[in-house]
Amino acid sequence: MSRAYIMAFITVIVWGTAFTAIRASLHGGYSPGHLMLLRHVIASAAFILYAMWPGVKFKLPKRQDLLKILILGWIGISVYHLGVGYGEVTISAGTAGLLIGSSPIFTAIIAVIFSKERLDRNGWVGLFIGFVGIALITVGSSGSSFEISTGALLLIMAAIATSIYFVFQKPLFKRYSPIEVTAYVTWAGTLPFFFYMPGIIDTIQQATLEANLSVIFLGIFPSAIGYVTWTIALSLGKASSISSILYIEPIIAIIVSWLWLQEVPSSLALLGGMISILGVLVVNGLIKRKKKKPVSIVT
Repeated sequence: MSRAYIMAFITVIVWGTAFTAIRASLHGGYSPGHLMLLRHVIASAAFILYAMWPGVKFKLPKRQDLLKILILGWIGISVYHLGVGYGEVTISAGTAGLLIGSSPIFTAIIAVIFSKERLDRNGWVGLFIGFVGIALITVGSSGSSFEISTGALLLIMAAIATSIYFVFQKPLFKRYSPIEVTAYVTWAGTLPFFFYMPGIIDTIQQATLEANLSVIFLGIFPSAIGYVTWTIALSLGKASSISSILYIEPIIAIIVSWLWLQEVPSSLALLGGMISILGVLVVNGLIKRKKKKPVSIVT
């Protein structure tokens, strides 16, 4: 197995556990805002320590890249994690994993709009299948056959945000290392979370031990290590091939949620997840460039 696939597999493991750790933190006394603030302060501190480590050469971003880094950080870190954090207040970890697992559907749409890529008839069929799956997950997450929950909509927003982030970060790899790119966007994305600074000390003191340990885990592993390993994987291999590994992330999320919190998605949500993944596979197999070259689909 190549280094790119090893890095991607590590990413899938730590990101798959993140949904359950978020739920554990929320159950243990954290609000979504305080959770995201502390999680990303920990991740940012880890990157600062790395950048200051003796012998490490860490380039500062160029002036012309600052605005792009800020926007990517706000979309890929701030918007994404707020969507996941507030979404998981009412949505189980496994169902959250299924909804985030639909992000390649939105990536395909972004590729069509902003890149020189096109969908043939079968590709549009794949998108339709994917959206049917997303609709079933959304309805199944509400516990009602005719209701769409706010939490599910927030998670869909997060899926769109992470798709935008992974598509538009690619050009930065030409000038910076994967860990530098990850550090920049993490620092940028952490800034809006300081809005939740009031009351953070009281929350830490009143939260359960499990919740505090979960936040530390989220800051070090999914937020720092997971983003670095995924960025390394993208920089080493073809995005269309590497991203296929992320299809097993919802499965890991469901298993960890069941073992840790005894949560299981509804049958309708599970059915929607399978249909959504089918749509993703169809789309990734049938998107083409105008010059008939393989497309790079990122999730």
